Amino acid sequence: MKRILAIIRPSKLDDVKDALESIGCHGITVKEVKGRGRQLGITESYRGTDYCVDLLPKTEIEIVVTDEDVEGIIKAISDTAQTGCIGDGKIFISPVEDVVRIRTGERGDKAI
Repeated sequence: MKRILAIIRPSKLDDVKDALESIGCHGITVKEVKGRGRQLGITESYRGTDYCVDLLPKTEIEIVVTDEDVEGIIKAISDTAQTGCIGDGKIFISPVEDVVRIRTGERGDKAI
């Protein structure tokens, strides 16, 4: 099992959600977060004064899937979240030791 953590633009959330549902991925967790990468923020002007916004709003999507589903989910997220501009985000993949469904006590792939 793998944990997929994707940081994307907030404006792309609905498109990514629809793409994931179309490939059969229904269980996701979504959080509103702030951060920065190579983009290092943006400079805006307000009433003639420039100021730097160095932590930009992003959306974090977390999904735990079987090893077989990882590549399809990465492709769905990448294809729909990509604008080609700096700040599109990143996808992190890490191993998951075990999963337990609290309601039934099921473990592993059955609990996903």
